[in-house]
Amino acid sequence: MSTVKISDTGIEVNKNGFGALPIQRISADEAVGLLRRAYDGGITYFDTARAYSDSETKLGMAFEGMREKIYIATKCFASDTEGFWNQLRKSLAELRTDYVDFYQFHNPERAYEPGDCTGMYEAALEAKRQGLIRHIGFTNHRLAVAKLALESGLYEIIQYPVSFLSSEAELDFVRDAGEKNITIIGMKSLAGGLITNARAAYGFASRFPNLLPIWGVQRAGELEEFLEYVKNPPELDEALLREIEEDKAQLGGDFCRGCGYCLPCPAGIDIPTCARMSLLLRRAPNAWYLSEEWAENMGKIEACVACGHCAQCCPYSLDTPALLRANLADYRNFKR
Repeated sequence: MSTVKISDTGIEVNKNGFGALPIQRISADEAVGLLRRAYDGGITYFDTARAYSDSETKLGMAFEGMREKIYIATKCFASDTEGFWNQLRKSLAELRTDYVDFYQFHNPERAYEPGDCTGMYEAALEAKRQGLIRHIGFTNHRLAVAKLALESGLYEIIQYPVSFLSSEAELDFVRDAGEKNITIIGMKSLAGGLITNARAAYGFASRFPNLLPIWGVQRAGELEEFLEYVKNPPELDEALLREIEEDKAQLGGDFCRGCGYCLPCPAGIDIPTCARMSLLLRRAPNAWYLSEEWAENMGKIEACVACGHCAQCCPYSLDTPALLRANLADYRNFKR
């Protein structure tokens, strides 16, 4: 079984983390069943966030009474100390626990540190002193900010998008973290659903001993595939390496990762899906996207008010309006 030792925390888990963002989209009963099956299959690291609507609530329902058997990571998106404490209290209540194993700052524009006039890191230290959190973490989609968090030496885990589509600079960041004995929690390991070969994605992650991938799961079939990798980790053979190179050739460059930081859109555009439509049509069963409902959704792109919000909020510096227009044109050509 492949495992990851999480930094210097003394915690070791199998190389499969459960990303609980997608369980917002399923019923409570379905989510509880999925979470418990994940645990029964060997997963003990569960990642959620205060921003993920009822995800924390569903985790609390699933694991009440067995808290000591799992590790819970959640996130605070507040930018001031009052919000920090309010969100922490709400997270603890929803999770039905009196402590969080890993409490992470959720994609802030800066890496908080003592004396930076925000008080945020001091608040985390106080929460740790009170036993409300056990380890302090940091998440980000911007490489420069993630590097600052790593260089500060203040964070026990850092969450960052890592997949076989990552740039060499991003992979160097993972390696640098390993040299400092810091675990990288790998989000977007399937590039927001655009990587469809989970076996190749897992095999790639296995190359980095300090990388713990968290897989966004909402279906039993997806979960079972990752559970199989707990027992039988895939190796990167020539066939998988060839598929990775083919995916990199098709997906490399400017594409939407589906992080959702551009939302909400004032024109009601589902930006993460619409900006990836060309790829979704060619890399996934496309009947759903060719429906009248999605034709209407794509048509909303024409109502863009050019507010600039999506481009300003994109952590990957994409020209989102241009990407949307190109996807709309391609979508209409594809439907003909």
